[in-house]
Amino acid sequence: MKKAIKIMGYILLTLLFVAAIMLYNIYDYTEHSVEFDKTKFSSIETDEQLDQLTHSLIKEMSLDEKIEQLYGRPLSDAMILVINSAVFGRTPPVYGGGNERLNIPPYAFSDGPRGVRANKERTAGDKLGVTSFPVSMARGASWDIELESQIYDVIGKEMRASGINYTGTPTINLLRHPGWGRAQEVYSEDPWLMGEFGLAAVNALQHHNVMSCAKHFALNSIENSRFVVDVEVDERTLREVYLPHFKKVVQEGNVASLMASYNKVLGEYAGQNKYLLSDILRDEWGFKGFVSSDWFFGTYDGIASIQAGLNVEMPYQKVYQQDIIEQGIADGEITEAQIDKLVFDTLRTQLKFGLAQDPMAYPDSIIATPKSIELTRLAAEKSMVLLKNSKVKNGHDNSAPVLPFAKTKQQQIAVIGRLADMENLGDTGSSKTTEPYVVTPYEGIRDYHKKLGNKVVLDDASDLSASKKLAEVSDQVIVVVGYTHIEEGEFLLASEEANKAAKLGKRTGPKTNGGDRETLKLNPEDEALIKALAKTNNNLVVVYVGGSGIDLSAWDSEVPAILFSWYSGMEGGNALANVLYGDVNPSGKLPFSIAKQESDYPYFTPYTEKITYGYYHGYTLFDKENIEPAYPFGFGLSYSQYDYSNLVVNTPELTEADTLSVSVTVTNSGKVAGEEVVQLYLGFDNSSVDRPVKLLRAFDKVHLAVGESKTVELAVKAKDMAWYNPEAKAWQVEQMTYQVYVGGSSAKQDLLTAEFAIKL
Repeated sequence: MKKAIKIMGYILLTLLFVAAIMLYNIYDYTEHSVEFDKTKFSSIETDEQLDQLTHSLIKEMSLDEKIEQLYGRPLSDAMILVINSAVFGRTPPVYGGGNERLNIPPYAFSDGPRGVRANKERTAGDKLGVTSFPVSMARGASWDIELESQIYDVIGKEMRASGINYTGTPTINLLRHPGWGRAQEVYSEDPWLMGEFGLAAVNALQHHNVMSCAKHFALNSIENSRFVVDVEVDERTLREVYLPHFKKVVQEGNVASLMASYNKVLGEYAGQNKYLLSDILRDEWGFKGFVSSDWFFGTYDGIASIQAGLNVEMPYQKVYQQDIIEQGIADGEITEAQIDKLVFDTLRTQLKFGLAQDPMAYPDSIIATPKSIELTRLAAEKSMVLLKNSKVKNGHDNSAPVLPFAKTKQQQIAVIGRLADMENLGDTGSSKTTEPYVVTPYEGIRDYHKKLGNKVVLDDASDLSASKKLAEVSDQVIVVVGYTHIEEGEFLLASEEANKAAKLGKRTGPKTNGGDRETLKLNPEDEALIKALAKTNNNLVVVYVGGSGIDLSAWDSEVPAILFSWYSGMEGGNALANVLYGDVNPSGKLPFSIAKQESDYPYFTPYTEKITYGYYHGYTLFDKENIEPAYPFGFGLSYSQYDYSNLVVNTPELTEADTLSVSVTVTNSGKVAGEEVVQLYLGFDNSSVDRPVKLLRAFDKVHLAVGESKTVELAVKAKDMAWYNPEAKAWQVEQMTYQVYVGGSSAKQDLLTAEFAIKL
């Protein structure tokens, strides 16, 4: 017996030793260079030369080598990613492609909607980590395209310095309903605003020879059921609402790659949907890049995916198995020429970017520099949206504004809420970042008041009675409410659990990390806190932290000021203080509409196997149904006042080949310099088909000094006024009189109106 126990002990020790070695090898994973040895290749001057080089390399590959280009890595390598993330909290790059014999290096993938996801252990100066920006929805609220270009310029540089040359960003799925869990990763409910921001992101990334992979193609606007849901959509809705932003990054941005979504579209999984991946994307749009699958659960049938045009399955070899492909060729279901085409698309793109001249070098020292960190603070400041700003006395609004707060000395400032001192950057799924530090709301406000010598008191709101007393005796009260990655974000349940929940139409277990919101109301403890404090102090602001719209109806009328600060990045606390105290004049505008009641939005459920996406949502739905929103699309207050006048249509008559030119005068009639977002919408009152009341088609963010007036010119190409005729299978520009609306939000009372006509 003792001998048997001794033997078992030796076996156990041996197994532990082997496990320890395996774990260490996973931790100490091999890093691969993604740099081409350019001495091995001729210089590429033209597309024809690029095509010839790609064909010649494929010609030298065996079928086995071609198949190796069709997936990220074998499952064993993919486990490096999973175990590093689960055990060590690190995210290695995921490699794909490559052929050492032919001098082709692999490409290295990382996500990155708010900064580089891969967090290999390296030091940037004396700081560990990358620059972490406000989430995409916050940046969409800035309505600042140049700012987005600067942000992705930094992300692109840090990608390259991190050994990454292929990234799963930008996310450009449409916000159809504010309950969507991944709303924070996208920019807007509006296809035009989404497309302009997506284009800026793609161009900035690819300037640094980082292959951008825009995602998720297509109709991925539900999170909890994303693995199983079948989205029904008519042709006009598909073309006019859910695809225009993808089309823009393909045709105007020459995006390197797209990622297919998990969901089904019209009965077929996106990763094997020929209508999406070949008929529309390649045949109609002329896409020359490559399509990768969404990860782990994005592929089902290798033969169907090859026939549809899916180039790469990620992150590992699942359905693109050698025996499946060889049998498919033998049975005549697919041909080796189809494999060659899939490899061609990917390899050509990799060669295009890998052999291009870099605009600069990418040492570790460019990661998280002071200049980059200053940019993330600036982005947070420009993103914050002031929804409400008036004192409330006896339940009635007074015209005197609450914000900006006074910066006098000998004050006590109360910062109250469970999120007030939390490092809360948003989703911890594919968009997670590892940053040098995070400034919380409390820390930013505390540090701001150090120079004034004021007392800043933190209260986590665990005792409502104590919070109420603190608010009553304080000079200023800042109530921080909202969400974390627990309440919203990427849904990380296994596909089997999601499938079960979708079949039953309800959650089957306790709330887990991320996912869709099942209510648009704040958490009960947050609403209780707001109601308890609402009448305690006239100098009170509710600061909302989150990624999308909320239902404010239970407390909106009771509080004097509301500020949307979003998930505001590593410098968010400092940015918040600067906005609250007037060092920065808020200039953010809502990138979505906020309804008065949840029933005003389109039907939405997190748990379903089938859903129909209609033609109208957001402001187009509210306009069409004459529903007054709580806060309209494009709305945001300022500490200043902007007046619009002298709307002039410079081109009152156009042909289909022309461009509409409009000018308007904007004047800062307030007492503070600031920035205003000038928005142009087109109206279709005379249309012969059902069309929205109006659609955003241009915008510009302008800086105005006190008393300054500027003439702002806006332009819209006639082709961007077209509707999709499903019977003719073509885009058509109607010859009629159009309306043009210009102003500071989408609300009717905020817009000047004029007309123009399109004729033969």
